Amino acid sequence: MKFRNIGDVLLTTPLIKNLKLTYPDALIDIAVNKGCEDMVTLNPNINEVIIYDRNKVKKLSPLKRVVNEVKFALSFRKNNYDIIINTTEGDRGAQLALLSGAKLKIGYPGSKNILTKNVFDIYLPSQEFRHTLEMDLDSLRELDLDIKEKKVEIFWSKDDDKKVLEKIKESNLKEKEFIHIHAVSRWMFKCISDVTMAKIIDYCELELNKKIVLTAAPVKHELDKLEEILKLCKSKPITYAGEFTLKQTACLNKKALAFIGVDTSIMHISAANDIPVLAFFGPSGTDHWGPWDNNCMESAYLKRNGFQQMGKHRVIAENRDCLPCGKDGCNGTKISDCLMELDFEFIKKNINEMVNGK
Repeated sequence: MKFRNIGDVLLTTPLIKNLKLTYPDALIDIAVNKGCEDMVTLNPNINEVIIYDRNKVKKLSPLKRVVNEVKFALSFRKNNYDIIINTTEGDRGAQLALLSGAKLKIGYPGSKNILTKNVFDIYLPSQEFRHTLEMDLDSLRELDLDIKEKKVEIFWSKDDDKKVLEKIKESNLKEKEFIHIHAVSRWMFKCISDVTMAKIIDYCELELNKKIVLTAAPVKHELDKLEEILKLCKSKPITYAGEFTLKQTACLNKKALAFIGVDTSIMHISAANDIPVLAFFGPSGTDHWGPWDNNCMESAYLKRNGFQQMGKHRVIAENRDCLPCGKDGCNGTKISDCLMELDFEFIKKNINEMVNGK
């Protein structure tokens, strides 16, 4: 079970792969929040993706909400699970594990609620300051199972590939000759300044002669912010804002030379696709969320902030004692000062090294 956000769900795929390598005949299901399923559908190691629609549940009356929760939990019983693993803290996973009927239940301690206090047979260690991918693998360590690989994977269909190929052909793009930028996060406090992003786009287009392809989710705040960035650009990048599904965006991303963006699910998808990533981090910790290099077995993000590299991936963050703060901007403004004052010459240097090797 992974009841978190899109990137969190993608980072569970190494756990799933290792379980399948250890138990090749096992059927492995995963339960996720609605909107995250694209990260795990079509994955050959997964039998069924179970979707929890929390937005729909929130709209129900308190009584109907309880009934719905119980029905969802009891639906787990039909599969007679041998093992259930809750990879996040919180009561929902503990409640589902309690009612699942699984023979072995693994997870984090719940709250002091009497119903969720002592649910699990095996309790996972404290999260501490470690990469999320490593924490997801803790259940294997607790079961004394070998960790054979740490590769993040995403899959899409032939139809997705066909649509993306048609689009890039229309735009006269060639594979591995353009840079993919996803400039906006669903959380605005993760975004760098519009001016800096526009300068990055212009630098790539006008000085490096590399075509930029921009994507954005089909939601108003992302589309509006991207429009403001484009107004500041001197160049004319290609924009596919709101045109692709998550899987299609992943497919497009795989065909790029490199990725530049902020801490979003698209950043994690880029790393899963094995293309070089340049990411900007502010309130979130690189040690916990940095782009994972699939060729590595150990995280190279050993600091809480500042510039760091892991294999082909790079994270730019300021050296501030307050970082990472985990807050939604400075003083609740939804704007993070640490992302407004980045050294553009240092950014250019890293882009040039990624793209041209110098």
